[in-house]
Amino acid sequence: MGSASKVGNSNYDYSFKVLLIGDSGVGKSSLLLSFISNSNSVHDLSPTIGVDFKIKLFTIGGKRLKLTIWDTAGQERFGTVISSYYRGAHGIILVYDVTRRETFTNLVDVWAKEVELYSTNHDCIKILVGNKVDKESERAVTKEEGMALAQEHRCLFLECSAKTRENVHQCFNDLTLKILDLPSLREKGSVVVKRQKQRRIYETPQSGGCCS
Repeated sequence: MGSASKVGNSNYDYSFKVLLIGDSGVGKSSLLLSFISNSNSVHDLSPTIGVDFKIKLFTIGGKRLKLTIWDTAGQERFGTVISSYYRGAHGIILVYDVTRRETFTNLVDVWAKEVELYSTNHDCIKILVGNKVDKESERAVTKEEGMALAQEHRCLFLECSAKTRENVHQCFNDLTLKILDLPSLREKGSVVVKRQKQRRIYETPQSGGCCS
């Protein structure tokens, strides 16, 4: 609803980079689509190839935000791409599938190590997300286990369902509020906006262009 057209200008107070990481098939793209769009058609997505990102503009706590949310296929190691993927991230969403135990153990064995290795903002906010709670009868990881792991790695924690949209917005809201709560991350997120505003001053004005 016109929000896409606002992306080109600096009509926001903060700009944050958020990553979705986790095994292939845990529902990262579905979570992202469920948050970005208002449609319910998130269940039969074809797998992400390489890296994809979406932009979401929204207001929270009286602040206008631009989130650039990066999504990866989750199975390939991109080599050089991987360090730029992690560089400058303000928030990281670690996703597992509550019905597939190996996706949970891989968060520790693979993904947490990668975050440690490549993340440049060491105070970036992390949230552990157990997806697919709509498949309660197939659950292989308990909520308590998820909470314990989140506590151990100093992450926020939430269980959700991209299919029913349960807790999806909550996940991004909790993460964003926590980022805004941290002065160092808030400062980094406003620097990008200031830089863009400066750049606009040097650009040739469009004909008949008044703005702000």
